[in-house]
Amino acid sequence: MVFPASGDPDAPPVNPLPLAVVLLALPIVLIEIIFVAGASGVVGGPEAIGWRLEWVQNQGLSGALFRYAVETGLWTYDFLHRFVSYPFVHSGFMHMVMVLVFLLAMGKLVGDTMGSAAVFIIFFGSAILGGFVYALLVPSQNALIGGYPAVYGLIGAYTYILWANLAATGGPTHQAFTLIAFLMGIQLVFGVLFGGNLDWIAELAGFCAGFGLSFLVRPGGMARIVERMRSR
Repeated sequence: MVFPASGDPDAPPVNPLPLAVVLLALPIVLIEIIFVAGASGVVGGPEAIGWRLEWVQNQGLSGALFRYAVETGLWTYDFLHRFVSYPFVHSGFMHMVMVLVFLLAMGKLVGDTMGSAAVFIIFFGSAILGGFVYALLVPSQNALIGGYPAVYGLIGAYTYILWANLAATGGPTHQAFTLIAFLMGIQLVFGVLFGGNLDWIAELAGFCAGFGLSFLVRPGGMARIVERMRSR
């Protein structure tokens, strides 16, 4: 929490979140509240207990569905919308909370540096690429859900910001990748000790997407790319 300086009475008590972060966080939280309320019997009646499972089936992305679409050529809305809807459905409350923490922290840093439009592009671009790589490489019916691939894209954008700053100041650029190395290391340890799924494939792909998209969405990024192409 950042408090305003005593000499600036008009400053807000906390640094405001970028609009994109708020607009992404709200549906994530609201959907989870509906699931929890339904499972608790507060709303929806007895059938509400199965709402989460129903949404996982209708919004989750799997390799089996992807293979079916490829083999039949039926690229229907029922399948394609999953690439952008699966990040908003989570397996449980704590799953949602952890995604929300990363979204608020990384979204704030990326939004303040690159703007709200960049947050949207990186979030959904990373979700789409992460989902595509997962569906391509994991030929099972296990549905990919949750916002981790998308927020790992924001981690990729944050890594890009650190990398660019270190490169500009002559610092050791490899240090920018400390966070993703730590997170992937934790994934590996937990996978070995307790077993795990293959969601890390989507998360790593999301990170790479976020890092790569940052070259385009950074302020002046497209102008630099066009200038470089013209100079060749």
